[in-house]
Amino acid sequence: MGGNDTTSNDRDEGDAEDSAPSADIGIDIDDLSLDDLDGGSSDSADPTSAADPSDSTQTTDTDESATADPAMSDTSQENGTPQEDDTPQGGLFDDLLSGDPIFENKDVLRPSYTPDQLPHRQDQINDMATILVGALRGETPSNILIYGKTGTGKTASAKFVSNELETTSQKYDVPCEVEYINCEVTDTQYRVLAQLANTFIEANERHIESRLASLRALKERADTGQTSLDDIEPDTNEDAEIDPDATSSDVVPSVGDRSDTASSTNSTDTTIDTDEADFDSIAAVEERIAELEADLDAFEPVPMTGWPTDRVYSTFFDAVDYHERVVVIMLDEIDKLVEKSGDDTLYNLSRMNSELDNSRVSIMGISNDLKFTEFLDPRVKSSLGEEEIVFPPYDATQLRDILAARADIAFEPDSLSEDVIPLCAAFAAQEHGDARRALDLLRTAGELAERGQTERVGEDHVRQAQEKIEIDRVVEVVRTLPTQSKVVLFAVILLERNGAQNINTGEVYNIYRRLCDEIDADVLTQRRVTDLISELDMLGIVNAVVVSKGRYGRTKEMNLSVPIDETEAVLTSDSRLGDIEDVQPFVQARFDS
Repeated sequence: MGGNDTTSNDRDEGDAEDSAPSADIGIDIDDLSLDDLDGGSSDSADPTSAADPSDSTQTTDTDESATADPAMSDTSQENGTPQEDDTPQGGLFDDLLSGDPIFENKDVLRPSYTPDQLPHRQDQINDMATILVGALRGETPSNILIYGKTGTGKTASAKFVSNELETTSQKYDVPCEVEYINCEVTDTQYRVLAQLANTFIEANERHIESRLASLRALKERADTGQTSLDDIEPDTNEDAEIDPDATSSDVVPSVGDRSDTASSTNSTDTTIDTDEADFDSIAAVEERIAELEADLDAFEPVPMTGWPTDRVYSTFFDAVDYHERVVVIMLDEIDKLVEKSGDDTLYNLSRMNSELDNSRVSIMGISNDLKFTEFLDPRVKSSLGEEEIVFPPYDATQLRDILAARADIAFEPDSLSEDVIPLCAAFAAQEHGDARRALDLLRTAGELAERGQTERVGEDHVRQAQEKIEIDRVVEVVRTLPTQSKVVLFAVILLERNGAQNINTGEVYNIYRRLCDEIDADVLTQRRVTDLISELDMLGIVNAVVVSKGRYGRTKEMNLSVPIDETEAVLTSDSRLGDIEDVQPFVQARFDS
C-alpha cells in the first residue's frame, strides 16, 4: 500500500500528466463496480473523472450520451426529437443521375470508333484488301493513296482493313504490323521519323526481353547437370516468360547474326524455344544471351528534338530492319505533312525498301485534298501513288443506314423518336455527305435530351444540336486562325463592342496597329490587312461588302457573322492575345477622337 500512497500523493500535488493504468494511480480494483469497468477507457482518459466518486455511478448508457456532440444534444433537446446523422442529403450530381439513361455506349458515335461493319464502303474495303494481301504472303504491298472529303469513311475503313490484316497475320503466323500516324499532329519529318523509330525500338526491346527469358530458362535447365543440350526437351511455356504477342518471327538472331532467320520464321510453333536445337552447348546459349543483351543496350530512343535528321532516319532504319516483317505505315492527313515539311519524308519512306535487308515497308496515305500530289516531286509521286482509292460522299439514304446501325448500339431501346435519324441524315447530307457530322449531330442531340432529363430524343433536340454544333465549328475555325488574322478579328470585335456599325477597313486598321504594339507583333500594311479581312469573310466569320465612297474611293464595310462572346473567348485564350491589358481605353480613345 506504500506504493499506492505515493501515487495518490503525486496526484494530489497536481501531476495530471501521468497516464498510467488505473492500478498504478491508487484506485482499489475491488472497490470498482462492473459499470465502472465498462466506462473505464473514457474515465482513465480524464483524470478528474477518476478522482470524482460521483462519476463512478454513471452507467454505460450515460457514458455513451456523454460522448455525443454537445451541440447536437442541445439541438435535439430544443426540437424535442432525436437528431439523425444518416439522413440522405441531395448532392450536386444526384438530380442529374436520377433520370433513366439514354445512352448505352456513347463512344460508338465518336469518330475514333471503328465499327465491325462499314455500310456502303465494301467496294473500297475490298480494293484495299486486294492490295495489302501481298503482306500476308511476305511480299511488299503497293503504296496506296486514299482520297475523299471529310467524313466519307476513309480513316475508319483504313483502320478496319488494318485490324483485319494484323489479325490474319497472327492467324497464319506471318510477321505483319500497321503503324498509324496522324500528320495533323505529327506534322514534321523529324517527328514522324522519331515516332516510328521509338515504336519499333519498343517492339524490338519486347522481342529481345522475351527471347532472353526463354534462353535463360533453357540455360537454367541445362545447368542442372547436363553439359550438352542434345537431350533437353524443348520448353513450351512453363519455365519461360513469353510475350503473349510474340510469334515465331520473334525467334530471330541479332543484327550481326541472321543465319537462322528463315528457319525460325517458317516454324508453326508460336513459342520462342523452337530453335533450341541450334545450340549444342551451354557456352553457345551464353554467347547468344550476351549478343541479345548487347543488342538491347544498343537501342537508344530518339528524343523529340535535338538530333540531326539523318541520325533519326538511320535509327528508324535500323529499328525497322532488326528482324523480318512487313510494315504498313498509315499516314492520315498526309497533305498536312507535305504542306508543312515538303515531300522529303515521303521520298525517304518510299525509297527505303531498296536498302532494307529483312523488312519491307508500304505506305498508305489518307488525304482530304484531291490535288495535293500536284505539289510532289515527280519521283515521289510516281513511287508513292501506285494505287489510288477514292471515297465518294454519302447521300442521305446511306447516312441514314450508318446512323441506324450505330444507334442500335449507342442508345437504350426506344430512346429515339422516328424522325431523329432521318433529320440528322438530312442535315449532314446538305453538307457534302459528312458521316462524321451526322454522328456528331446524333450524339449531341442525345446529350441535350439527357441533360434535359427527357425520356426520348426528339426533333427539337436535333435542331438544338445543329445550332450548338455551328457554334462549336466557329470556335474551332477561330482557334486555328494565324496570329495576324486573330488580331484583325479582335479589332473588329472591339469596335463592335463599342457600338460601331458598318465598320470600315480604316477603322479596323487603326485598332489593329495598336493591338500589334500591345503584343509586340509585326504590323502589316493596310492592303495586307484588307486581304486578311477577305479571308475572314470567306470563312464566314465576318460579312464584308465593298462600298463606294464616291470621290473618296472604295472601302470594305463589315460586321461579325459569329457570336461575339464565344469568339472573343477563343481569341483571348490565345497566349499572345490573352496578355493584352486595358484595351478599352485606346478603343474608347478611337471613338473620342
